[in-house]
Amino acid sequence: MATPHHPRRGSKGYYPRVRAKREHGYIRSWPEGDGKVKIQAFAGYKVGMTHVHMVDYRKSSVTAGQNISSAVTIVEVPPLRVAAMRLYAENSEGMGVVSEKWAEKLDESIYERITKPKNKNAPSVNPEEVSDVRLIVYTMPESVTGIPKKIPEIFEVRVSGESIEQKIKYAESKLGGELRFSEFAQAGQFVDVIGVTKGKGFTGHVERFGVKLLPRKNRKHRRMIGTLGPWHPNFVKETVPQAGQMGYQQRTVHNIRVIKQGTAEEASLVNVKGGHLGYGLVRNDFVLLHGSIPGPSKRLIKMRDPARQDISDAKELKINYISVESKQGD
Repeated sequence: MATPHHPRRGSKGYYPRVRAKREHGYIRSWPEGDGKVKIQAFAGYKVGMTHVHMVDYRKSSVTAGQNISSAVTIVEVPPLRVAAMRLYAENSEGMGVVSEKWAEKLDESIYERITKPKNKNAPSVNPEEVSDVRLIVYTMPESVTGIPKKIPEIFEVRVSGESIEQKIKYAESKLGGELRFSEFAQAGQFVDVIGVTKGKGFTGHVERFGVKLLPRKNRKHRRMIGTLGPWHPNFVKETVPQAGQMGYQQRTVHNIRVIKQGTAEEASLVNVKGGHLGYGLVRNDFVLLHGSIPGPSKRLIKMRDPARQDISDAKELKINYISVESKQGD
């Protein structure tokens, strides 16, 4: 007889479990923001992990105010270059592009991703008709020695602000220039991290969903599910755990605290002895994020303004020690 209260194996919140379409995550929604005129996202390359000794900033923690050891993730955040400005307006089908303006000079490497825009200055639009302003930015992987990629990645970044006029003015001022992480967030603030997890290929039922092994005396197999479902409906439902792709899927981790942000001149503070495993040395601006984030080293991850923040930002963070001991053999 079946157990009447058998727990489901594998969350339905992550369906469909298929491979991601691209190596870097896609930001599907944007929070409203706090009214400040700024960019609402940034991107960086995951370096690896280390640990720090810091004063516990969490007021409700049992170790509040005490010196604790905590794991942090190092992300290298070289500047982003602004390629264009886009204006969106609401229509019967949702948001649509009504105008865009491209920078006069772009890096030649970007044309390996897109074709040269024929008209860099689109017709002007009444600001009252515009509902959203975004920047088209691209990365500069040639400045990062830890990754072999040389072709930049292109994506959109939303601009927040109180009025459309302020957003357009800010976007035009950044056209053709560079954006740094400090224009997005500061140490002590929360961010949402969006990335593609480490791919593990085709795996079986047990590893993919965590179903229990069948009894030892079962016929032919143990690492299998006991049934594909009822006779009626007479098809296999999508809720049945089966073998398939595991990993290399987009995931969003909410409310990750920025512990520290540093410049390229301070990179020696996080460069471990012998270099980071599978990455090497950090040579650009960097940030330390509290805890772990999805994806392997070298992967491009995106950080966005928090969509579910319910705790105030930390006004002061005191870091006493950052481990730079070699990770070889860990």
